Amino acid sequence: MVENKVHAGLKYSPPKIRTVLVALDYEPSAQHVAETGYTVASALGASLVLMHVVADNVYYSTPEYSPVMGFTGFSSTDITGQVGMADLKVASQDYLNITKHHLGDDNIQTMVIEGDTPQSIIDAAIAVDAGMVVLGSHNRRGLDRMLMGSTAEDVLRKITIPLLVVPTRGKDNDGAL
Repeated sequence: MVENKVHAGLKYSPPKIRTVLVALDYEPSAQHVAETGYTVASALGASLVLMHVVADNVYYSTPEYSPVMGFTGFSSTDITGQVGMADLKVASQDYLNITKHHLGDDNIQTMVIEGDTPQSIIDAAIAVDAGMVVLGSHNRRGLDRMLMGSTAEDVLRKITIPLLVVPTRGKDNDGAL
């Protein structure tokens, strides 16, 4: 039988969140997600890890790709116009470094992972012993949602630690509130 601590007179003691993992994509709204994650980590006295998942190099070569925080893209493409995976990883690390510089904290850690985005976020959370994950939601609808999926929903279904989903609708144009 499970003892009910409320009735036993014991006071709740919340677990300490020591690390916050912020998963970023290349949408301009990622700046808002990064800033929100940094604010949460600072308030909790936790360390911050910024991550990006390199999942599909085709996306980075499409017109839907849009730069964020001064990051303008990739230096080389192959004959089909696609960016090579090695270049994506280097560019992704550069992007995270720009984001880290924007937040102004040299203690922020960064990581670039190649793989399925939702599972890679969960795996990274385990690897860094994150107590919370922060990511953005683009509120896609219809065909766009069917084609692109919902990373936030996929992570939510599988993750076992707190997940903060930052709504980004309307923030993709200039990052303003």
